[in-house]
Amino acid sequence: MRSLRSHRIGGPASLQLDQIEPLSAGKGEVVVAVDACGVNFPDLLIIQDQYQFKPERPFAPGGEVAGTVVEAGEGVGQIKPGMRVLALCGWGGFADQVVVAANRVFPVPDQLDSVTAATTLYTYGTALHALQDRAQLQQGETVLVLGAAGGVGLAAVELATVMGATVIAAASTDEKLGVCREKGAAQTINYAKEDLRERMKEITGKKGVDVVVDPVGGTYAEAALRSMAWEGRYLVIGFAAGDIPKLPFNVPLLKGCSVMGVFWGSFAEKNPGQNLQNLMQLMQWMQVGNIRQKIHGQYTLEEAPKALQDMAGRKVQGKAVVVMRELQPPASKATSAPKPQATEQPESAPRPDGPLQLGSLDEVKAYLGKSIGRTDWMAITQEMINHFADATGDHQWIHVDEERAAHELPEGRCLAHGYMSLSLISKNVYELINLDNVRLSFNYGTNRVRFPQAVYAGDRLRMHATLDKLEPRADGGMLIGLSCTMEVEGKEKPACVAEVMSVVYIS
Repeated sequence: MRSLRSHRIGGPASLQLDQIEPLSAGKGEVVVAVDACGVNFPDLLIIQDQYQFKPERPFAPGGEVAGTVVEAGEGVGQIKPGMRVLALCGWGGFADQVVVAANRVFPVPDQLDSVTAATTLYTYGTALHALQDRAQLQQGETVLVLGAAGGVGLAAVELATVMGATVIAAASTDEKLGVCREKGAAQTINYAKEDLRERMKEITGKKGVDVVVDPVGGTYAEAALRSMAWEGRYLVIGFAAGDIPKLPFNVPLLKGCSVMGVFWGSFAEKNPGQNLQNLMQLMQWMQVGNIRQKIHGQYTLEEAPKALQDMAGRKVQGKAVVVMRELQPPASKATSAPKPQATEQPESAPRPDGPLQLGSLDEVKAYLGKSIGRTDWMAITQEMINHFADATGDHQWIHVDEERAAHELPEGRCLAHGYMSLSLISKNVYELINLDNVRLSFNYGTNRVRFPQAVYAGDRLRMHATLDKLEPRADGGMLIGLSCTMEVEGKEKPACVAEVMSVVYIS
């Protein structure tokens, strides 16, 4: 296998492409066949011995990968060979394979392509931790992002916008600022041409900004700090400019503002439950299209030193990614599941006691295109989750380990398998509609399905259904198509949205 390794302290040109033996997994580890590896600023620092961690040489840089598990070591239960995953390996990702501790490996949805998966966690994970956990950003606040066209900077622009803040993006070229506007920046500052402090006074009416996101450091840090509002929060993320600024500490005193360090890697290790919640939020935003990584360019493994050089020269807008092999595209939008409709479904008439009792297919046709009602609420118990895990052989700790879930999952309760809500549709259909004289019926299949909202033990679900299709079959049966939405009590988004089909034969 190939591995682009650092044998001595140096820049990108010092890396050497080696042929080494395939890797093997130790206890608590997995081997991932790498599809793609995100390029991040720590990759540049680590080969120069300027990062917090100094692995033993020779080693490959690359700390953020997506690929397929090829081997799971002793004691690894939830991550299986064949699973598509993203992994935070720290280093080793510029290679065909990488060994990663299993607790730093996360399954990815099928519709999320490997390039996107491999370029998301470092930048969006860091930016969300900075804005949400450290700054506790509130809707309506103002955020200044320095180095706004870089990986973390652009992620911060997009996330702050999604979170309801007004974003001021600062970068060194008009081209970069154009990208920031595409991601939601309301105002922009070209600090290569404009005075940052004066422009901040103009934009904010001398009030200042509530939050500064600074992954750059260098000469603009003091001007940004002096542009803070009362009780503002200055987020120190990194020093891409190379220089660690020496800030005047009388400014935080006079403005009552805070200077906060943001070290996402340590946060993820020390607060795994909160970090998992953040990752789930990012996945949800990606799946519904609220955030989307901007890919500056794709590089082969042989071209990876150039990717690092482009980053060092501040040429990268968004994220660069090293791709190990030709990748298959994810499932097309044409075959993807429908968007959630929980808040758009027409309110159905009150459901009668028991299901609709229909005597013939002609009576069924009268409901074509119409709602057939909503079921009563049904509680999802831990016992049901355990039974489903036994039936499917899926015993991941997030489903069955109540003690661990209490400490590490965002709701403090075990998570129901996504397909569990889908499996309840058949039961709910029988609650809504019955046909007389049916000699045989069977569930024909699922056309499209999506799971927008996680379901936890103790949640309550109910189903709304609309009759969409009636098609006679050559064998005398009738194909019935239903659009079903499994709602979660108290949640805006549904647990499951699916188009399902059944075939019935009337005596």
